Amino acid sequence: MDEKLKKIKLLILDVDGVMTDGRIIIDEKGKEYRSFNVKDGFGIVAMIKSGLKVAIITSKESKVTEKRAKKLNIELIYQGTLNKKKAYDDIKDRLALRDEDICYIGDDMVDIPPMEKAGLKVAVADAADDVKKIADYITKKDGGKGAIREIAEMILKSQGKWEKILGFLR
Repeated sequence: MDEKLKKIKLLILDVDGVMTDGRIIIDEKGKEYRSFNVKDGFGIVAMIKSGLKVAIITSKESKVTEKRAKKLNIELIYQGTLNKKKAYDDIKDRLALRDEDICYIGDDMVDIPPMEKAGLKVAVADAADDVKKIADYITKKDGGKGAIREIAEMILKSQGKWEKILGFLR
């Protein structure tokens, strides 16, 4: 596992069920709300500050997701994408990466095709069983509750970059 972590240059995230706990709250006027975890946000920012890339591939379209991505400086965002494998291939080609350079975190069936290609396949703790079956690693934390931070720390520590992040904070 440590060898796979050391090779990672790109972290690809699903949104609902990975960046969030999977709940979408809709008020009486039809306005949607999602809840994002601040600790996951720190993990994403730490990855980017360390020179690694982060991308989002989600099957839903959401202005909230767009705003959250912008706040975290995530530049590669694919929304409304049911064919996540095609989006994965596009990102890989744009960044001139190999599959072994990529970590994909997913939670549901639509995440399986790109996960199967990724060098490091991660399922959140509350992912669907079929997703867990193909995962190299299953997080201890549920989606939207620190799972991204968990894997970000693992990647950065394996690459010797975590201490530098801690140095920014001192």
